[in-house]
Amino acid sequence: MPILSSLCLALAFIAPQNIQSQKENPMKHAHGTFTVDVRPLAPAPPEGIARFSIDKQIHGDLEATTKGEMLTGGDPKQGAAGYVAIEMVTGTLGGKHGSFALQHFATMDAGGPKMNVAVVPGSGTGELKGIAGTFTIRIETGQHFYELDYTLPE
Repeated sequence: MPILSSLCLALAFIAPQNIQSQKENPMKHAHGTFTVDVRPLAPAPPEGIARFSIDKQIHGDLEATTKGEMLTGGDPKQGAAGYVAIEMVTGTLGGKHGSFALQHFATMDAGGPKMNVAVVPGSGTGELKGIAGTFTIRIETGQHFYELDYTLPE
């Protein structure tokens, strides 16, 4: 029973801190547009995989540039493929300057596209140190849009 009492006591101290942290770091929202330049990279990876550079110009609530790399596999012409990528974002978000990394994981198949882009934990620098969140990409009539839901330590 002493272990259970200790655990309950520990949780009683941790829980209020977590609630307080959530109040201090409310979810924020940024949105806008971006252009992207994707180019093949050498040397060629193993057969069946392609490697590309990613360079973006981001505008809106996040004003930034990115540099990154992408690996792809599958057959996009047949509607079955996937990619992973990491890109470093450098710029200004909500008046704060710094950088952070985005990690992409995406697939497409007969069920449609599935994409997850997350801020890499621990990657924030400058005034964006401690950033956490998700980056949603939407493409309409050739135009790229983003939604960034994020938190920053106060």
